[in-house]
Amino acid sequence: MDLASILYLGVTFGLFAIFAWIVIRTYSRKNRDKNEIAKYRMLDDD
Repeated sequence: MDLASILYLGVTFGLFAIFAWIVIRTYSRKNRDKNEIAKYRMLDDD
């Protein structure tokens, strides 16, 4: 494999790792309550 293929493969794995980190952080139990607050605040009357 040449350098361009290795670089492309590294960028692909890096972007996948970032995506997986975002998904895990979003759906973790610790952050679930904090993420749900915005949904209920949007439904409140002004």
